[in-house]
Amino acid sequence: MRLRIVDAFTDHPFAGNPAAVALLPSGPFPGDRWLGQVAAEVNLSETAFAHPLPDAPDADWALRWFTPTTEVAMCGHATLATAHVLHAMGAATGTIRFATRSGVLTATPATPASTLAPTPTPTASTSTSTSTSTSTSTSTSTIQLPGATAITLDFPTAPLTPLEIPHGTGAALGATPLACYDTGPQVGDLLVELADEAIVRGLSPDLSAVARLPHRGVIVTAPARTPGDYDFVSRFFGPASGIDEDPVTGSAHTALAPLWSPRLGRTELTGLQVSARGGRVHVHLRGDRTLLTGQAVTVIDGELLTAPEAN
Repeated sequence: MRLRIVDAFTDHPFAGNPAAVALLPSGPFPGDRWLGQVAAEVNLSETAFAHPLPDAPDADWALRWFTPTTEVAMCGHATLATAHVLHAMGAATGTIRFATRSGVLTATPATPASTLAPTPTPTASTSTSTSTSTSTSTSTSTIQLPGATAITLDFPTAPLTPLEIPHGTGAALGATPLACYDTGPQVGDLLVELADEAIVRGLSPDLSAVARLPHRGVIVTAPARTPGDYDFVSRFFGPASGIDEDPVTGSAHTALAPLWSPRLGRTELTGLQVSARGGRVHVHLRGDRTLLTGQAVTVIDGELLTAPEAN
């Protein structure tokens, strides 16, 4: 079985968020134990497993995502990586419909054009790397990038609920939160607003304390220091899910879009995740749906020698 490693939300290798993609034959998924063992062996923030659904009326592929320690309900970068692989190998054209734990999610290729800047080399802290959506939507929109085909994911918008700042949040992050939000059951993370971009970039959190906070992970964000190529910055820490810091978190941007869109007065924004690898996510808020656009690059194409096992 071929196993590809794809850098997602970037236009060049060794940036963005790497995900492994395993395409399986049609039929039931292998056992959860085997899927988890493969993900643990690969040891990236997510490994995506997909198989075709030739007889399904509302989806083309079944898709699941695993971190090294657990299965997750929603993952943006590994969905982008899977769609990239399917288009690159000619297994799909046009919009791909994925049946997932969070409903049917779509991935639509864009036409090469010329509006958005490439992913910059970040100046961020040094951490390691999860990212992790819902009802069917037929709306499609793409943001066009130069030089290569981009892919637009149609995900549900995370419902934001303001919270009292959970006890220990500031101490865990090493910074004073301005506000905190719950991101709903599908994302499941704590969204923390900080004062400025420099604080987000300079964070060196106490990861054991972050893991004890009452959410799956923590998204930190602030407005861009000088709006231009991007509008806001973020980082994501998920040690409770086996990933200290996720390089680029697509699902987090379904919560960041409704936070920043009303403040900045636009529905189309660009987020820069300022992890050590860095990556750019272009978002378009459409009410209860958020469109996430990015590019991806295959960096490794190999073979998994262990045969799938049933439960």
